[in-house]
Amino acid sequence: MLMADEELHETTADDQKDLQSADDTAAVEEITEDVVDKTSVDEDQSDDDDLDIPMDRVEAVLNATVDKDSLSPQMQRMMDRQAENTRRVEESIKGTKSNPRWFVPLFCALMIIGLVWAVVYYLTTDYPIPHIGAWNLAIAFAIIMVGFIMTMWWR
Repeated sequence: MLMADEELHETTADDQKDLQSADDTAAVEEITEDVVDKTSVDEDQSDDDDLDIPMDRVEAVLNATVDKDSLSPQMQRMMDRQAENTRRVEESIKGTKSNPRWFVPLFCALMIIGLVWAVVYYLTTDYPIPHIGAWNLAIAFAIIMVGFIMTMWWR
């Protein structure tokens, strides 16, 4: 919105003379339309377009298909930043350790087994291990907790 206000207040001396000296409403409407067109275009563009750099040049820089010697200093800095960001992302991906394939199915299975253990005890009040009573709930809770703790080591 700030850019729109700046555009509305930016007028040249010639525009001001035309507006002051002429009673012709067509000139006023033409200038108003130009300002409205500029503001509607500027509102659609991002803040990076303030440098008046064509988007195709920006895309060429990002794709590294342009000669670095022909670039402006801003474009060279942007290209260097992009290369540095790409390098950092690649390093972080290489440094990331992943779990073995069996890790996720194991902790999911442990949590489900613990849940089933507790449900079976509540339904039968004697099984899955007979004659230990409420310790069946402690076993179910322990199995669920082992599965839950494994989720914190998941990468």
